[in-house]
Amino acid sequence: MADEKLTPVNPARVAQELKALSDGRASGKYAADEYEHRFSRMISELRDRRIGGTRAEIMAALTPLKADGTVSDTDWARLIKQLGLG
Repeated sequence: MADEKLTPVNPARVAQELKALSDGRASGKYAADEYEHRFSRMISELRDRRIGGTRAEIMAALTPLKADGTVSDTDWARLIKQLGLG
């Protein structure tokens, strides 16, 4: 359950962090298991803090990452499903 005291995360910040995580995987900075751990932790923290804005604003910030291939289709589907956006 989300902690009401935590400030929601801005959608642009979520996109920035997701891009950094995906770039780290692509560059070899993160091995597959490290990437998985970080990705799962990011989703968990987003559930706790929530993402600020409407669904449309959140999707507008995140969709370009899927469109340009920064985030794989598999990770995209997982992110959207686990955050309750899809």
